[in-house]
Amino acid sequence: MASLLSSGSSISSSNRTLNRHFRSQIRFFSAPTSLQWHQRFVVRATDTKTNEGNSQSLDKTPASRGSSFNQLLGIKGAKRETDKWKVRLQLTKPVTWPPLVCGVVCGAAASGNFHWNIEDVTKSILCMMMSGPCLTGYTQTLNDWYDREIDAINEPYRPIPSGAISENEVITQIWVLLLGGLGLGGLLDVLAGHKEPIIFYLALGGSLVSYIYSAPPLKLKQNGWIGNFAMGASYIGLPWWAGQALFGTLTPDIIVLTMLYSIAGLGIAIVNDFKSIEGDRALGLKSLPVAYGVETAKWICVGAIDMTQISVAGYLMGAGKPLYGLALLGLIVPQVFFQFQFFLKDPVKYDVRYQASAQPFLVLGLLVTALATSH
Repeated sequence: MASLLSSGSSISSSNRTLNRHFRSQIRFFSAPTSLQWHQRFVVRATDTKTNEGNSQSLDKTPASRGSSFNQLLGIKGAKRETDKWKVRLQLTKPVTWPPLVCGVVCGAAASGNFHWNIEDVTKSILCMMMSGPCLTGYTQTLNDWYDREIDAINEPYRPIPSGAISENEVITQIWVLLLGGLGLGGLLDVLAGHKEPIIFYLALGGSLVSYIYSAPPLKLKQNGWIGNFAMGASYIGLPWWAGQALFGTLTPDIIVLTMLYSIAGLGIAIVNDFKSIEGDRALGLKSLPVAYGVETAKWICVGAIDMTQISVAGYLMGAGKPLYGLALLGLIVPQVFFQFQFFLKDPVKYDVRYQASAQPFLVLGLLVTALATSH
């Protein structure tokens, strides 16, 4: 479910040529010239590397120094792979699955009806598969497809701009993951005995948000505020709702609380924008680092994350659950430490390290909130 992205002030002439080349390509639902497109792209990428020895375009992550582990997780610093299934896995960005999986866990916990038996565990695993590998994988593959112009500038070693996977293969993967996720949503409604297919509707809604986030004409990611909030809601609100609907009933207070937490998700989404400033600026995307500059955007990012959690902690204390509120405040402290240790020093250089060190505490905070609302 949902959904997606090094700073510089100039772009080489070869990258502008590559950008114009991409603008002439076919859109998502048409594929008659895939082989021709793929061949032309590989030639362009090769020409860029040959003609500009001092360009960083194809040398940002040399194959000899890339990490196989990073490749499987789908993060920067990845080794260039030729194994098709490893490339397919890279497109789904497995590193983005855990927040969705944890969202399902939070929803199940908040329902108060989850039991440690084979039936409930099986339903939980199916819901995690729907939220993580299927629909998050769909979102990430779709985003990479529509970001191929930006990646050709920022991360030309990624699978699509490097030519490691063809257009038809990418489109097939998008459809398989989407239909697989929707199918699991329908199955979960049957297993839960729902009269209305609420989980299927959530899956369908999340898929639609993912599509309009990445694809024209709406392309929500063109607006840093709207796009990042949509991503935050998809990563926090939707999987929580699915997990809670699977085992219980969604209530208005839970919907409001998770939408509030999605503001923290907005901050998390901004983290990914710093490495794409060059390409975003070239293609007219108004990400927050482009619109406000790196210094202002990084404070907006950490402010959204921290203030949201502080607000939720205040809500829990006001609701007569002070221990949960204090526990949440305690989990904010290490996040702030890692923000100053890594992210606020250099959001481009330390983005992955910051996310790996700070986000587990955010996830634990979500779980604390879920447990508080289940009583």
